[in-house]
Amino acid sequence: MNSALIPNLDSRQENLAFPLTIESNSTALALSTRQTHSLVILDNRELDRQCLAQCMAAQKTDLQILAFGSIEEWKQKRDDYPPLSAILLNVGGKKIDEPAVSEQIRKLSSEFASTPLIVLADSDDFGQIVRALEYGAKGFIPASVSVSVCMELIALSVAGGIFVPASALFAMRHLLDSSNSTARPLAGIFTDRQVEVVEALRRGKANKIIAYELNLRESTVKVHVRNIMKKVKATNRTEVVFKLNDLFQTSIPA
Repeated sequence: MNSALIPNLDSRQENLAFPLTIESNSTALALSTRQTHSLVILDNRELDRQCLAQCMAAQKTDLQILAFGSIEEWKQKRDDYPPLSAILLNVGGKKIDEPAVSEQIRKLSSEFASTPLIVLADSDDFGQIVRALEYGAKGFIPASVSVSVCMELIALSVAGGIFVPASALFAMRHLLDSSNSTARPLAGIFTDRQVEVVEALRRGKANKIIAYELNLRESTVKVHVRNIMKKVKATNRTEVVFKLNDLFQTSIPA
């Protein structure tokens, strides 16, 4: 089915898009004759990709919006459209680490190395975002954003930037905080200086070495060791190391 652009558009409608061609396997939407580049939406769900293309074409953009079920379908008609500026791969509810999805991302990012590949997904899971970037994606957009925001993020990727959801940054901070608490699980039992001595004791270092590394007097180290022994109720150096190791294992969450 073919339909032509409406000829008499007023100034308020010049940024609206109308379908140039609608076929069983592709949709092409144009905004105006000024467009010199195109955005390809890849989604094997025809209704989803057509709806998304219609919504994105209604936004003010210099990109011609194209929608195909696969990159092979686009290649067959690539000469009919402006040069490719970006690829938006809509995976929906699929997992990034599913073999078919991960292979598609790797293949597209490798074949179109100079063209940003952006993943659009229902999830904003931190692990999924990291995997998408590892596989070669230049951005990850969750389906929870608005169409206008989605277009802005695509423009960011075209300009050379990389976008990830704020939730990913919060997840990263949580991991860093967890890492710090795991690295020093006894901080709630001992003072900061005692924790440093504890870590040295667990490595079997002598008082003289501990004093040198921590820039302390050896007599000060001995005082710290005695206080540590009192806190863990140990009677000698061997017992304190044994109890400290036991505390480390029980303090670190599984």
